[in-house]
Amino acid sequence: MTAEPGTGHAPHVLVVDDDPSIRRALERGLRLAGYHVSLAPDGARALELIAPAPPIVPAAPPAPALDPQVVVLDVAMPGVSGIEVCAALRARGAETPVLMLSARDETADRIAGLESGADDYLVKPFDLRELDLRLRALLRRRPAVGAHEPVLRVGPVAVDVAAHVATCHGAALELTRREFALLEVFTRNPGLVLTRDQLLDRVWGYDFDVRTDVVDTFVSYLRRKLEANGRPRVLHTVRGVGFVLRASGGLG
Repeated sequence: MTAEPGTGHAPHVLVVDDDPSIRRALERGLRLAGYHVSLAPDGARALELIAPAPPIVPAAPPAPALDPQVVVLDVAMPGVSGIEVCAALRARGAETPVLMLSARDETADRIAGLESGADDYLVKPFDLRELDLRLRALLRRRPAVGAHEPVLRVGPVAVDVAAHVATCHGAALELTRREFALLEVFTRNPGLVLTRDQLLDRVWGYDFDVRTDVVDTFVSYLRRKLEANGRPRVLHTVRGVGFVLRASGGLG
């Protein structure tokens, strides 16, 4: 991989990890894989780099901000944790894809990372080739700039892909990037039962073995938001098969 698809430029990744040896290893490996790499030693520095604070002296020029296309973010860091960094980025409206790194393969940790707005989660130690594949999948699924297409509608659900806005019964839905991508896939396939493997392929883009329980986790998050304030269920489970978005009615 030498360039981001369709740009001719090396994709820019920000690596955030408090372990110097891991930062060096990731910087070397990702550069060899064709990425432009920036580094941050902790969460506070990462937030400073991505969204610098205004200068104290009004006449001073503002510090230049990084604009990475994807962030590799360690979960357990002193001070500001990776989960806090991701949550802060999402609170600021940043949609940059985030891949979390963790030394622990605990369900609670993975859920906490995903709930903070992370797009993916990788447990240490890992193969650099797998990290590369996951980063490429995240880069392929970034919202297209200047894309124009009709609003997708299924019953009370409307998805404006270009504006990155989704509503249900006219109420705006506050969705993470991954939840939005999942809802977009469902609205493009109304009434069709999609398996977990299909959803992994279309939303996560993996061509290697990963846990399908992440699909159930995100469907649960999405369903909770669709059904907020007593709205009727439109996203249904077909037991033993997968999930389906129906305009109305159905079981699951």
